[in-house]
Amino acid sequence: MTSLSTPWQLARRAERMNPSVIREILKITERPGVISLAGGLPSPDTFPIEAMREATTRVLRDAPREALQYAASEGYAPLREWVAQHVAEKGVIVDPSQVLITTGSQQGLDLVGKVLIDAGSTIAVEAPTYLGALQAFAPYEPEVVTVACDEHGPLPEGLNAAKGARFLYVLPNFQNPSGRCMGEARRAALTDAARANGLPLVEDNPYGDLWFDAEPPAPLASRWAQGTVYLGSFSKVLAPGLRLGYVIAPQALGPKLLQAKQAADLHTPGFNQRVVHEVIRNGFLDQHVPTIHARYKAHRDAMRGALEAHMPAGCYWTVPSGGMFFWVELPAGVDAVALLPKAVERGMAYVPGAAFFASAPRLNTLRLSFVTVAPDLIERGVAMLAQALKANS
Repeated sequence: MTSLSTPWQLARRAERMNPSVIREILKITERPGVISLAGGLPSPDTFPIEAMREATTRVLRDAPREALQYAASEGYAPLREWVAQHVAEKGVIVDPSQVLITTGSQQGLDLVGKVLIDAGSTIAVEAPTYLGALQAFAPYEPEVVTVACDEHGPLPEGLNAAKGARFLYVLPNFQNPSGRCMGEARRAALTDAARANGLPLVEDNPYGDLWFDAEPPAPLASRWAQGTVYLGSFSKVLAPGLRLGYVIAPQALGPKLLQAKQAADLHTPGFNQRVVHEVIRNGFLDQHVPTIHARYKAHRDAMRGALEAHMPAGCYWTVPSGGMFFWVELPAGVDAVALLPKAVERGMAYVPGAAFFASAPRLNTLRLSFVTVAPDLIERGVAMLAQALKANS
């Protein structure tokens, strides 16, 4: 068969765009009966449907024309003010003018890449790190270096490998995929080392409100405001379908992020912003988020119990104190990518860990999500994984 010719010539950056491994794996979970411990999706049982319905009615009643019109690129002013107050409670003191409302925090990552990365310039990441960030940065053609990490996050002395990098991308709270949370001492040491090395920080915090036993320490941005870009999201505490996130940037960087935002989509949907502000403006999250804590903690405990009961010797994991994920290390020599089809045959799916490494992937790792599956199905899914692993040995 002759291939069709095309007049289109792809840009070089398009060659660096690849499909999301996670999105491809999620297609597998559409098979009837597969227990998916793969997707990093919040539980739909936590979505505040009635509050959203009531807020939508009020917005369409009180400001229908404004809500349905073009809006300011910076975002809805009352929502930006709410964000500034919210992060101030965490120790990040900013002016609302520093807040840029984005179409999900994923857009924030893209804007950071667009403004800060030149082709061939260096950026630094953790190992492992969020796959979506690697995808967002890749089209801008950076050289990616990996900072050495332990169970507490990046090692401060590891920043020596990132000298000259445009920034270090870091997730201090219940990291995706590892679930680790950086302690206060490590945050202080890492921020001090970054400042000493002149290495700016891009701090991504989509999971920080999903703690189970104790709230995480103050953000890195509270320690080095002028050297940190801070990203947040409403997806995990309200609903991801709204596509609402935010970027808080130093004054010197904000205007360029805004210009990049204007070129991308003019503004994040103003209707969505008004609805969310209407929901949260009177303290709704103070009552709503603790219900998420209780649900997710119960699911976390179910997965911990299932792993302890079923996984064979030579497997290791750290119990997360918040967030949505367990990171599992299989025995040396086991390839989690090759194991996946065998697990799916038995009726469960996970995400192989290799995709979360910018370099030197650890093939014997995988990520399990515990928030969208009922505890009894978590038990069955982990048992199926253990069966596949034992059959593979």
